Amino acid sequence: MTGSPRVLIVGGAGQVGKELQRSFSGFGEIVAVDRENSDIAVPEEIRALIHRIRPHVILNAAAYTAVDRAESEPELAMAINGEAPRVLAEEARSSDAMLVHYSTDYVFDGSKPAPWTEEDAPHPLSVYGSSKLAGEEAIRQVAGRYLIFRTSWVYGPHGNNFLLTMLRLGRERDLLRVVDDQHGAPTTSIEIANATRAIAEGALAGRFGEPEAWAGLYHMTCSGATTWCGFAQAIFARAGHRLDERVPEVKPIASSEYPTAARRPLNSVLSNAKLKARFGVALAPWEAALGAVVEKLPEEGAATERAGLLRE
Repeated sequence: MTGSPRVLIVGGAGQVGKELQRSFSGFGEIVAVDRENSDIAVPEEIRALIHRIRPHVILNAAAYTAVDRAESEPELAMAINGEAPRVLAEEARSSDAMLVHYSTDYVFDGSKPAPWTEEDAPHPLSVYGSSKLAGEEAIRQVAGRYLIFRTSWVYGPHGNNFLLTMLRLGRERDLLRVVDDQHGAPTTSIEIANATRAIAEGALAGRFGEPEAWAGLYHMTCSGATTWCGFAQAIFARAGHRLDERVPEVKPIASSEYPTAARRPLNSVLSNAKLKARFGVALAPWEAALGAVVEKLPEEGAATERAGLLRE
């Protein structure tokens, strides 16, 4: 393409959407929308938005992420996570735009002892996981110039996430009981956004060949793995100074001791080998990425959506 690309960021007010706006600054013309000015649960609004903006690149960072609430709101979760991606894919293909969409490790059931690859068969345990898988499958059916990035345990300096919840609870309590038998890779919105820009920029410049060579599904997480308990302990080790050195005790518990409406996979560690092989991109180790986020936190932290000990 010639000239500066027009980039539409859907879900621009969310934690990934905000970082995408930062990362794509200077890339081209950026248009960021959120649910206040475009309801992606309504297909007609999505189509009108695409026709009005006429983007060259669509970054879909919008999602229904309330894992437990989705069990009682399956229709809304499916509309946002399953149907909206299909409409975005159809509009992107009809206008020859590139679509980047984010999915989740929760499409897997956690039964595999090794990291999950893109070739492994999904088997979600929750409505949330099922709705995200439906979105993946819809995009793949439409095809075109698309990238689906499965990520995991997403958090960052803004938004509603496990890190900010832990810091808030750490100010309120002396003891936190955190699940220690679910394994995954905490992944920052900063790393996701930076990797997305590198890949999108390379694809548009033709560095990865024709779209048929790079379009598809990839896993994109920080390297390494831990448990929610290990993640919480690392948070307080790196951000204890924000609690006036009053660091709470973190006690490991089993998932059975912290019942939730939605089941979580015990192992949702993803292999990033395909991403590295195809694009030469690798996200930072999760511990290093955590340190980078802590440096960007507001001094008093931020309010979070709920007081749960688990991030979806």
